[in-house]
Amino acid sequence: MGRMATRRTFVILGADGDLAARLLLPGLGQLLMHDRRSRLTLMGVGRSALSDDEWRRRLRAAMRADEEDPLVASLEASAHYRQADATSRDDLQALFDDLPGPVAIYFALPPSVAHAACETLAGMDVPPGTVLALEKPFGTDLESAREFNALLARLPDGVRVVRVDHFLGKTTVLALTGLRFANHMFESVWHRDHIERVEVVFDESLALEGRAGYYDRAGALRDMIQSHLLQVLALIAMEPPESVGSEDMHRAMAEVLERTRVWGSDASEASRRARYTAGSVGSRVFPDYAAEDGVDPARETETLTEVTLQVNADRWHGVPFVLRSGKAIGRDREEISITLREPSALPRGFSGEVRRGLRIGMKPERIVLDVAVNRADDLLALRTVELASRSTEGRLGAYAEVLGGILDGDELLSVSGPMAEACWRIVTPILEAWAEDRVPLEEYPAGSRGPSSWPTTQHD
Repeated sequence: MGRMATRRTFVILGADGDLAARLLLPGLGQLLMHDRRSRLTLMGVGRSALSDDEWRRRLRAAMRADEEDPLVASLEASAHYRQADATSRDDLQALFDDLPGPVAIYFALPPSVAHAACETLAGMDVPPGTVLALEKPFGTDLESAREFNALLARLPDGVRVVRVDHFLGKTTVLALTGLRFANHMFESVWHRDHIERVEVVFDESLALEGRAGYYDRAGALRDMIQSHLLQVLALIAMEPPESVGSEDMHRAMAEVLERTRVWGSDASEASRRARYTAGSVGSRVFPDYAAEDGVDPARETETLTEVTLQVNADRWHGVPFVLRSGKAIGRDREEISITLREPSALPRGFSGEVRRGLRIGMKPERIVLDVAVNRADDLLALRTVELASRSTEGRLGAYAEVLGGILDGDELLSVSGPMAEACWRIVTPILEAWAEDRVPLEEYPAGSRGPSSWPTTQHD
């Protein structure tokens, strides 16, 4: 669908919160300034008492633009703020009564408040063409995800729901898809006969960064594996879609998730969990996770997890998919690592240990292919050289791309209801094993790579 031709109203519920300030408004500002979109009315809604002028100052700061720019002046003139309760039928009805044109509503709200707001909307006469954009988590377990999907299905006809996955921007999704399917050298070996192991790693040196209220109730498995990294797995393992349209891509990704299970059907053997203790990352010193403000140690929340999954399809039979995510790790690592099998036709006489694999960096965007070559000082000895290149780098950040999709009706970066449920189904055996203490909660010093007893991942 092309860019909107009529004026659309974009509403941010929770406009006075942290998510809006840190990510949404800067992303929206980047999108508006890049695409020079003027046919947009901006409405902020929150519990705090802000004036229109205060709201406009926040928008101006987010856009980082010249106040004399005609586009900035036009957007500010249409920008308004309203103090309201997102769960109140009267407040929401008054909001709809005053808003012009098609409306897109972004829920920058805690999950429980967003759920309550949707319950309110399900019993209202919401204008056709309204778009509701929801942030993860989509439920807290499989049962709640099903209940949430059933609730969203009760919304009036003509209301479109977009489950936002801000982790994968449009550039990343299309770059991964293009790299695999547009290169015969990759697609021809994208198979269990040639691939030994796949790893998806999101290790970050950051710790809680003031998000204990959310994170201590979620943990690494729910926060990253269940949502974002399973979407990456689906992109890697899917069969060729008919097109890169959202319906075809979602169908191909959903088929992978439906076939994905815990490795060997044994969650206690296929998962690990740990949390950081006191340590430092560079010049930053972190206390024990259990001593962080807002943390309840009795929850035994993990800050690092590694799970091994299998995709029950002929293409991937016997290939482990290892998904790992952790906080307060010694170095940032956000990449897909594909280990290739040893060649079967290497003539006898060669020696040397070499790596065989492909690494696709998500941040920074890069592609590294390992190639075995002869050593100059001993032609029978092999060594590894890396063929490296920067991959496609988007002109916009992930949030700007997500917001552009919402406004333009492009749902490529959304998560379908069946996909959300499938992701919870995949991790349910792991959550159950942890709840039954069949997987110990280990520890690692902040700044390390994790518990010393854990096997290293490729290229660790």
